[in-house]
Amino acid sequence: MKTKVILLGAGKIGDAILNLLSHSGDYRLTVADRDPERLAHVQAMQFPDVTTVQADIADGGAVAKLIDGHEVALSACPYFLTPVIAGAAKKAGAHYFDLTEDVESTRVVKQLAEDAATAFVPQCGLAPGFISIVANDVASRFDTLRDVNMRVGALPTFPSNALKYNLTWSTDGLINEYCNPCEAIVDGHLREVSPLEEVEHFSLDGIDYEAFNTSGGLGTLCESLAGRVRNLNYKTVRYPGHRDIVKMLVRDLQLGLLERRPILKEVLETAIPITRQDVVLVFASVCGMREGRLEQETYARKIYSQEVNRHLLSAIQITTAAGICTMVDLMLQGRLPKRGLVRQEQARLQDFVDNRFGRFYAA
Repeated sequence: MKTKVILLGAGKIGDAILNLLSHSGDYRLTVADRDPERLAHVQAMQFPDVTTVQADIADGGAVAKLIDGHEVALSACPYFLTPVIAGAAKKAGAHYFDLTEDVESTRVVKQLAEDAATAFVPQCGLAPGFISIVANDVASRFDTLRDVNMRVGALPTFPSNALKYNLTWSTDGLINEYCNPCEAIVDGHLREVSPLEEVEHFSLDGIDYEAFNTSGGLGTLCESLAGRVRNLNYKTVRYPGHRDIVKMLVRDLQLGLLERRPILKEVLETAIPITRQDVVLVFASVCGMREGRLEQETYARKIYSQEVNRHLLSAIQITTAAGICTMVDLMLQGRLPKRGLVRQEQARLQDFVDNRFGRFYAA
């Protein structure tokens, strides 16, 4: 019997989630969104076993009624709707999964999960998400840990503007990452560090990159590795020069102020085109003691846009959708807990990449 799943949010990532789950043959899907144009687009895609519903997802009572009767609820909505959807999922008795990078929203999900009879699995995307599974897997092979460094970037394959960047996912989420405080473990202590700072430069496969602090990418790994690692940090990867322009917008022009972020969103969405020709870079490096010696081990992958079930998906669509779809599969297969809070790093990396959706990361 097919598992009944409801997806809240029919945006770019929602498209990819529907693509993967509907063609697997194991899920019957309902997708809800308030935008009739987005729902018409979903209908035009002709995904199998997908029903569309127009609804106000900001209304918790309405969302709970929508979720009722579904075993799994997936949120592909902006971070500020996370508490509403998670609360509705708990009320409806459904397993809950989301993609949020927002720290405050995730704290609400953790509270809801404390006495829940179903699983609450936040931050199921790329970063936070898959990068935590990778870092935890590499770290597990050390006797003691010194440094765990996590770097992730979603970049245009053919950069053509001063930012050397194209919009590939939620603009609200992007602004959140650039403006909100970042968690890190520094010299064994949990700290808040400033976004857009601690810039570093490196090369991979002959291409130069820069990386700098951004918010949310660590997920729950600070809690999972607390007391075991001296330094733990996450940075976003971009092409050189991007950070300086963003810092000018966010700090010098003060578009990072909460009340001015809608202006920054309008500027970015008006001036920066989206693209499906992108590459996702995943890089995790761990240093520590192993068999009495100080060693370092690194995991590095590049994932490119590709055609999936006759639809071209960007690399960020593929990796984000594959993340949440794999976690749903693993939970239903009994490879993850089925109640309470489930952290990304509770998934085994081998289970993840062996999965029919997770295989996109192994390519």
